[in-house]
Parts: sequence; structure tokens; C-alpha cells
Amino acid sequence: MARYLTGIQPSGTLHIGNYFGALRPAIELQDQGDAFYFIADYHALTSLQNPEELRQNVLGVALDFLACGLDPAKVCFFRQSDVPFVTELAWILSTVTPMGLLERAHSYKDKVARGLAASHGLFAYPVLMAADILLYESDVVPVGQDQKQHLEITRDVAAKFNEIYGQVLKIPEPRIREEVATVVGLDGQKMSKSYGNTIEIFAPEKVLRKKVMGIITDSTPVEAPKDPTNSIILQLYRLFASPEEVEAMTQSFRVGGTGYGEYKKQLFEVLWNAFEPMRKKRAELESDLNYVESVLRRGAERALATAQQTMAKVRSAVGLLNFPS
Repeated sequence: MARYLTGIQPSGTLHIGNYFGALRPAIELQDQGDAFYFIADYHALTSLQNPEELRQNVLGVALDFLACGLDPAKVCFFRQSDVPFVTELAWILSTVTPMGLLERAHSYKDKVARGLAASHGLFAYPVLMAADILLYESDVVPVGQDQKQHLEITRDVAAKFNEIYGQVLKIPEPRIREEVATVVGLDGQKMSKSYGNTIEIFAPEKVLRKKVMGIITDSTPVEAPKDPTNSIILQLYRLFASPEEVEAMTQSFRVGGTGYGEYKKQLFEVLWNAFEPMRKKRAELESDLNYVESVLRRGAERALATAQQTMAKVRSAVGLLNFPS
């Protein structure tokens, strides 16, 4: 049975783009193989340095995953920092990682260009990601296009390690996700926290309504026909409505006589209803945080057992003393 691995950063409240890009694909995979999913709190430290906010974000990601259908009986679900072997492996891998490999990383350049501090952690991010993947002997790593290069770096680092020390590390295969039509934000750009244009999955009703009503539209009069081709409203509506409902709205755009405000109300309704079961589940989980913590703790125990086996092989290969039995 193939082992899948996915990590998600607790960098803020999850939004619709995260749902289609990470949550839903991960939950679908839990029935297809041996799934290891972790909350990447070590990675988050490169951009988030408020301890209380980090703790709340980690809890929020756990709640969101469980509310959206992650089954702890099928998935090893844990906090990255609960398995500190990952930082040891990251250091060992860093001793064989060519500088040129990291200097070519697009993500580092992009983040620095956007104003993020050029820290060692940000620069060495791909090495920690490689450790995440290799520590659990992952077979398949589903990633979006934005992480494709990091997975290629993982494969290169593992190959370099094996070239020096023998066939110790399993080299994973990428599964590049064909992204669901890029989820657009309130302003028509890709939905992203960095653009401030997100619609949060579990936003309170008033907040969600206000965000939807604030979607940018053109100045076409109510009575005039409207172009459905690039409508932000229709692009978001299509993600949740039935084909028949989408067709009805599309035709209504072309006919005219209905204002954008009415279409936004329809979008709000379909959004609110789509996440209603998950909202109820999340509220139940919030009332029993001990259960959520127990899920993460059990996941960490299983992850630790797997990680220790890998590190025993790595330590032996490089010449370090092994763990006491």
C-alpha cells in the first residue's frame, strides 16, 4: 500500500482556496493508501513569530481538517514539532545539500521579494521539507505546482545522500495536482492570504455575507445584459452550485434585468449551505478539545515510531551512535 504524505502550514485561518487546494484532495486520499498528514508548525516559524497566534492556528488547522472529513482511524494526523527527529534529519541532509540547489529555489526568491526577512530558515526551507518527506518513507507526495520544485529538491537531496552512504532513503514520487480551476479571490486575483482577498471556510454568517457582498464587479446597470465569462461571482458559484444552477445564473447574466447584488446573495446562500454540515461538526469539536488533542497525540505516537526506524538507519549510515534500546 502506497504511503502518501501531506503537510499544511498553520499560517492563518483556512479559506476556500485552501479547501480545494489541500483539504479536500487530502481527505479524498485517505481511502486510497496509507496517509500521513502533519501540521507544519516548524515551517510556520519562518513567517509567524507570535507564539499564541501559532498555537491557535495549529488548533484551527486540526479543527478544520477534522470538521471537513479527515478520519483519524484512517490517517496518521500529527503536529510536525511532536516528532523532533525531523530537525535532526534536516541537519544531516543539510550536510549533503549543494548550496546551488537552494540558491535556485523560486519560493525563497519570491518570498524575499515580497518583503519576508531573508532568514536561514527561509533559505533552508526545502531541506526541512525534504526531511518531512524522507523521515516517513513516503512513496507519493501530492503537491501543487508551487511546491513542485521543492519536491524535486527532495529527490535530489535523497539521491545525493544515497550516493554517499548507500541506499538508505526511499526516493518519493511526485503527484502534481491538476489544481481545481484556480480559486479566485474577492478582487479577481488568485485567492491568497497575502493578497487579503480570501473567503474563510468557517467565517461567521455576518462576516461571510459582508465579504461576498464586497466582491468587485463592473458598473453594468441592473437592466443590461452582463458578461458571465470572467465574473468572479460565477467562478465562485461554479465551485458549489449544481450544473443546472450555474447554467441558470449564466443565462440570467446574458438576459439582464438582475443586479450583481442579487447574484451575490445567491452565492452567499450556496456557500453558507455547502459548509453547514462541516460548521456543525467543527462546533462539536470545539466543545471537546481534549479529543482533538488526543487525535494529534495518537498520530504523533505512530509518526514517532516510523521516524525512529528511519533515523536508526540514517544514524548508522553516517556513523553516529544509535539510540539506546
